[in-house]
Amino acid sequence: MMQEEYRRQEAQLDDLYRDIIIDHYRHPRHKGHLASPDATHEGLNPLCGDEVTVEVKVEGDRLADIAYSGSGCSISQSSASMMTEAVEGKSIEETRKLIGDFTAMMRGGEIDSEELGDLEALSGVRQFPVRIKCATLAWHTLDEALKDAVA
Repeated sequence: MMQEEYRRQEAQLDDLYRDIIIDHYRHPRHKGHLASPDATHEGLNPLCGDEVTVEVKVEGDRLADIAYSGSGCSISQSSASMMTEAVEGKSIEETRKLIGDFTAMMRGGEIDSEELGDLEALSGVRQFPVRIKCATLAWHTLDEALKDAVA
C-alpha cells in the first residue's frame, strides 16, 4: 500500500516538474538583451545544437540584471529561463554558489530542495545523461560571463 502511494506521489511530482519546465519554455523569463551589459558570453552545445548567450549587468557585488537569448531544446531554454529568474538580484557570491549547487545536482550530488526551489524540476534530466549538458549550458555560460564582468 505504501509503495503504491509513493509511486502516485512520484508521478504527481513528475507532472509538476514537467509543467514548470514547459511553462518556462513557452513563457521564457528574461529572454532578450540588456541595453548595456557588463559582460556577454556565448555557450554552445555542438552535439545537439543548443545555443545560449548570457548578458549580465553587475552593480557592486550584485547581479543587477541578466538576460539570455538563444535557441535549442526545451531543456536548455527552460533551464536558461529558470536560471535568470533564480539569480537576478543575488550577490555574485550567492550566484556562484547557486551555479555550483545546480551543477552538483545535475551530477547526482545531494541537493538542498529549499535552496534550489523550482530548479529542482530539472533534476529528472539526470536520468538522461546525454541531456545533462542541455540543462547546464546556460549555467556554465553565466559562470563565464561573471568571470568577464568582475575581472
